[in-house]
Amino acid sequence: MQTETWIGLGASICTGISMLPQLIKTYKEKKAGDISYAMLAILMVGLGLWVWYGIVKNDWIIIVSNAISLLINGNIVLLNLLYKDSRRS
Repeated sequence: MQTETWIGLGASICTGISMLPQLIKTYKEKKAGDISYAMLAILMVGLGLWVWYGIVKNDWIIIVSNAISLLINGNIVLLNLLYKDSRRS
């Protein structure tokens, strides 16, 4: 692999899993924190567009990393909606 491929792979891994600690924390504590749904919606639209761009460019690094990030963020939204009653507990 070329150097730029390794750089892209490293960047994709870091950004793709950046919200994973938040997802794990929310799941373990069964508590939702104050979260901006507008921010997450904009982020998820952007991630969806990155996946689409990756498909158009046939770039598996872009497709996989952004799809994983999209799934993680989608799960954060779901858990926050599920645990919204436990916010202040």
